[in-house]
Amino acid sequence: MEFERITEIFVLLENKPSVLGELLCQLAENEINVEAIGVFQDSAKIYTKNLNKAIKVLNKLNYTTDMRDVLLVHLENRPGALGEVAARIGDEGINIEYCYGTLSQTGDKVSVIIDVSNIDRALKVLEGSGQTG
Repeated sequence: MEFERITEIFVLLENKPSVLGELLCQLAENEINVEAIGVFQDSAKIYTKNLNKAIKVLNKLNYTTDMRDVLLVHLENRPGALGEVAARIGDEGINIEYCYGTLSQTGDKVSVIIDVSNIDRALKVLEGSGQTG
C-alpha cells in the first residue's frame, strides 16, 4: 500500500443532463487533465495535477468550487485490501465521508480517493501500519 495527501476540487453541479459533459469539456479545452473524478447527485470531486489552473478556469466560468485535502491510496487488487484500510481508519474513530476509486490498466492495483474526518490522524494510522507513505 502506498498513500499520500492530495487536494481535490469540489464543484457544485446542477443535477440535469449535459452539465457534467460541459464541465469536463471546459477543463479539456483549457488543457486540464482529470486524473480522477467522483460524481454525486449535485457535485463532482475532481483530482487534477494542474490544481491552480483548474480553479482559475472553473471560477472564471462561475462554478462554485472548494478545495479539500483527501487521501490517495494505492492498494493491491485483492479481496479485503480496501476493507483493511477502512477498518484501520474506522477503528481509530475516524469517519470516512466518501470514497471512490479505479482499477489500474494492468489490473493489479486499485487507486482509491478517501475523504476522512481527520486526515492528519488517518495519515498517522496508515503510517503506523508499516506501509509506505
